[in-house]
Amino acid sequence: MIGIIGKKIGMTQIYKEDGKLYPSTVIEAGPCHIVQVKSDGGVDGYNAVKLGFEESEKISKPQKGILSKSGVPNVKYLREFTVDSVDDYAVGSVLGPDIFEVGEKVVVTGSIKGRGFAGVTKRHGFKGGDSTHGCRAQRIPGSMGGSSDPSRIFKGKKLPGHYGTTRQSTKGLEVVMVDTERNLIFIKGAVPGSKKGLVLLTKQH
Repeated sequence: MIGIIGKKIGMTQIYKEDGKLYPSTVIEAGPCHIVQVKSDGGVDGYNAVKLGFEESEKISKPQKGILSKSGVPNVKYLREFTVDSVDDYAVGSVLGPDIFEVGEKVVVTGSIKGRGFAGVTKRHGFKGGDSTHGCRAQRIPGSMGGSSDPSRIFKGKKLPGHYGTTRQSTKGLEVVMVDTERNLIFIKGAVPGSKKGLVLLTKQH
C-alpha cells in the first residue's frame, strides 16, 4: 500500500464545482525520494519501499550511511511503506502528490497534539458527577479498587495522566484537490497533528 510523507501546513476552505464549501487541511506532500526497495525474494523477506522527505544537512551518521548507498540527497525523514509489488519502484525515483486523485479515500497518520497532564473528564470523556444535590465529585474518577475484594486497582484502569503525543490514524478522508506544482494535497476535514507536524498519507483499500 504505497503512500507518501508530508507535512501539515494548516487549514483552509475549498469551493468545488457543485458550489459547496469544504473545510480542508493543506498538506505538503513530497517530493519524496525512494531511498531503498525491499523485496520478498531478497534478504528482507517482504516487499516495501523506503521514502525520504525534506532535504536537510543536519542528519545522523546512520542516515548518511543509508543515503550514501542510494545516491539521493540528504533527507531528514525516512519512512517505510509496504507494497504488493516492487516492480514499479526504483531507487532514486521521486514520488509526488500526483499518486493521489481527487475524490480518492486516504488514511492520514500523525502524532496528535500533546495536552500535558489531564484528568479523566478531558482525557477519557468521563461524564462527571452532578453539579447539584451536594455532589462534591464533579470531575474525579470515582470509587475504585474496593476495600476487601479485589483490594487493588486493575491494570488498564482509566485514570488521570499524560494526554496526547500518541500516534493516530484517521481513515476515510477524501482528497479535495491536488496541486502538483506546489506539491500540495487538500484533504477534506481535519487530520491528526499540529501545524508543521509530520504525517503519512496512504491509499485506503
